[in-house]
Amino acid sequence: MADKRDYYEVLGVERDATADQIKRAFRKKAVKLHPDHNDASDANEQFAELNEAYSVLSDDQKRAMYDRYGTVDGMPGGSGYVDFSDIFGGMGVDDIFSSIFGGGAAGGSSPRDRARRRAGRDMAISLSISLEEAATGCKKTISYDRLAPCEDCAGSGMGEGGQEKTCPRCNGTGYVTTVQRSIFGQMQSSSPCPDCGGEGTVVDTPCSHCGGEGRVRTHERLDVEVPAGVATGRQLRLHGYGEAGYRGAASGDLIVTIQVDAHERFERHGDDLVCDVHVGIAEAALGCVVEVEGILPDEKFELEVPAGTQYGSALTVDGHGMPRLGGGGSRGRFVARVVVDVPARLSAEAREALERYAEAAGEHAAGTAKKRTMGDRIRDAIDDILD
Repeated sequence: MADKRDYYEVLGVERDATADQIKRAFRKKAVKLHPDHNDASDANEQFAELNEAYSVLSDDQKRAMYDRYGTVDGMPGGSGYVDFSDIFGGMGVDDIFSSIFGGGAAGGSSPRDRARRRAGRDMAISLSISLEEAATGCKKTISYDRLAPCEDCAGSGMGEGGQEKTCPRCNGTGYVTTVQRSIFGQMQSSSPCPDCGGEGTVVDTPCSHCGGEGRVRTHERLDVEVPAGVATGRQLRLHGYGEAGYRGAASGDLIVTIQVDAHERFERHGDDLVCDVHVGIAEAALGCVVEVEGILPDEKFELEVPAGTQYGSALTVDGHGMPRLGGGGSRGRFVARVVVDVPARLSAEAREALERYAEAAGEHAAGTAKKRTMGDRIRDAIDDILD
């Protein structure tokens, strides 16, 4: 199913449902949707969807991640396997249907199901980078622990001369049949074979290093290529670098979630970069050209500030924002947020010039009225006569 339904909708519970409510809803729907009782053409898909929804919502950590991001892709364990024996009080769902309807759950021990169980799980890790690194792209080295293929046996799980053979206890089915008493009376049920763990096969001479699993826990270092233009929340999927599969089965993927750190100068809005640009009061009034440093190394460009620009005005320059991810070199905009700086101290010459401007503009600046003495007025009167 390409488009997954909301897990709460699948289980038929509210988003604030308790763990007990989620468990009861799953038990009710599991009986209804099990392929042995569901005649729909997509019965297996419906049951798998239910299984996946419960595996996430019954796990506090996975549920928290799902509520926040809407997915658990990349989380160790992902939307994993449900332990039905816990849900049905020690009896697996196969046991319930084997007793009520006859036979076991469809496909439970098929080669396809065993291959799915053997496959390694996806893993998740977060990676923090600077805004400059997001703009240029970078190579980062990450360290993490994982189950990796055993080097001694090349992941096969077999020692020298060893072979993988059919389990003699379950005859390759992966299940053993037992009889137990329940509320329904005496019931015959199936459970995973304890000798082969439900695999249907055993290794006669297991590898001494990995104990026959074909994988061992290691600490790994891996170089990650981060493309230019990535933003916070972007996920990079590295195929085959997750948990190794059981006895040579396919490894899961490693999902790297990018976190771009805040920048001291720039604010990022999509592919646009917003930055404060400071100008003087005369520059804002008369207009000017300001040289600005961009986000890329050694990047400088000119910003034209028109005459009469006001404090807080936004001026844009195309092509000097963040590179667009996969955009072939195209970039967003640089947005200048103009800050007009008012000097805290003035030289005598600058003060005199501003006072003349204030007088000419009819402004009543502090200090201008006090300096117009009687002598100033007499000189002004003489100047008027001479003119």
